[in-house]
Amino acid sequence: MTTLGIKTVLHPVTDLAAAKPVYAALLGVPVTAESPYYVGFEVGDTHVGLVPGGGPQGMTAPVTYWAVPDLEAKLAELTAAGATVAEPIRDVGAGRRVATVVDPDGNVLGVLQDR
Repeated sequence: MTTLGIKTVLHPVTDLAAAKPVYAALLGVPVTAESPYYVGFEVGDTHVGLVPGGGPQGMTAPVTYWAVPDLEAKLAELTAAGATVAEPIRDVGAGRRVATVVDPDGNVLGVLQDR
């Protein structure tokens, strides 16, 4: 099964207030989602998010989320190929479900499905 492309990239940041203007300058677009625990930008068809302290998932590096039409099938395909599930499927609201896997080198890969 092919992916539908990169949909979301999350960046862990230590200081949300300091990171926000840097990413706004880089991306050239205004903030579209803002709270004490998240700042998001829409850049074309891609969402770029800033997560203070790596969020509850403890991110230590950016995580790219690939959109897929069938999240369960893609997770089965990834684990059969040698990936390990890091975060099982969870609903993050607005009809979006996400999960992460770790490849054999320890890289975290995100997959998401919009319903």
